[in-house]
Amino acid sequence: MPVENEQKVAVIGLGYIGLPTAALIARSGARVLGVDVSPHVVETVNSGKVHIEEVDLDGLVQGVVSRGLLRASLTVEAADVFVIAVPTPVSEDHAPDISYVLDAARTVAPVLKAGDVVILESTSPVGTTEAMRDLLAELRPDLRMPVAGNGPADIAIAYCPERVLPGRILVELIDNDRCIGGITPRCARKALSFYRTFVRGACITTSARAAEMVKLVENSFRDVNIAFANELSVIADRAGIDVWEVISLANRHPRVNILQPGPGVGGHCIAVDPWFIVHADPENARLIRTAREVNDGKTDYVVAKASDLIDAFPGAEIACLGLAFKPNIDDFRESPAVKVATRLARRYGQRVKLVEPYARELPVEFAGTGAELIDIDAAIERCGVFIVLVDHDVFKSVPLDERADKAVYDTRGIWRDQPAIAPGEGKLRAVGE
Repeated sequence: MPVENEQKVAVIGLGYIGLPTAALIARSGARVLGVDVSPHVVETVNSGKVHIEEVDLDGLVQGVVSRGLLRASLTVEAADVFVIAVPTPVSEDHAPDISYVLDAARTVAPVLKAGDVVILESTSPVGTTEAMRDLLAELRPDLRMPVAGNGPADIAIAYCPERVLPGRILVELIDNDRCIGGITPRCARKALSFYRTFVRGACITTSARAAEMVKLVENSFRDVNIAFANELSVIADRAGIDVWEVISLANRHPRVNILQPGPGVGGHCIAVDPWFIVHADPENARLIRTAREVNDGKTDYVVAKASDLIDAFPGAEIACLGLAFKPNIDDFRESPAVKVATRLARRYGQRVKLVEPYARELPVEFAGTGAELIDIDAAIERCGVFIVLVDHDVFKSVPLDERADKAVYDTRGIWRDQPAIAPGEGKLRAVGE
């Protein structure tokens, strides 16, 4: 059991990053206050429970809450370190929205005191940490905010993005290296001292602007590489070639590592963050923009292919397998599976059955469509057409003899052993990517 220390930490935002971060900091011995705008989230955390699905998070939260190291509130209180982990969405025209970050800064400003550290963890456009600093300076003229070359300040302000994989968040928040960017080197050093209390990975300091760009570059790199796989899948499909076999064989080259295609790209990070770079420099971010367009376009391609298959079997019930943006998690943010299934549900109505083992109810996008949430066993019994959108482990476990008479469009390549049977033979035809 960690030794308690005197440090008080306030984590603003108790979402997929904020709550695990708050719980881990509390486990290190600090007194942590989690602040959220949702009364439901606050009540859930204070009861020792969680409102999100993440491996081992429920036990960790229960433990630190029961020991009095973590509590949640709708209002912020004085602390020594403030960690801001709020959403940074993009608008319909892909412009970044940092209003939640600035609102969090306004919330923190009244309780700031000399010696405090304010750390932004939200993925943000370059310059957001400085914008937060400027707002705090306006709201608290009695405190000296950090400015390069102006000597010591009363408040340290830094940027430190997370780099975690859903399903492994608790492990990776501790073990992964962290890039800590300070408004000034002194700010970076103060933030470094804080992260060293619960992070085992290397903590490397830089400027706030560089750290902001690092986060965007990491996710854009992933997006570009996924776009190559998704573009390849369309080309191979039109050429009548098995893209999964092509990728498997190409990856035997010692310097080739092609990723796996899918119905698009989802999640709050990879599907969103590249637009921050494009918005900042549209003239030069040509490859990054194209990758975003390829991955978004793959979702349209999947809808068209799925519709062609469904139209070949009029009257058959349709099972859309998976709604999450990644396998084995309950996170539906920016999910291409949701986008595909929603469009199919709007077109085919009550024929569409949705199979998502990590959902207790359907996302709001399906309201009024007539689509129904069912389990995989019911889908196998009732549905003749299957659209595989997410490679959840439970879907991989369905044996061939239970799906051999189904028409299948598999965007994830998990049922590649599906036999091809012509419709005129009394059974349904299986099709691949």
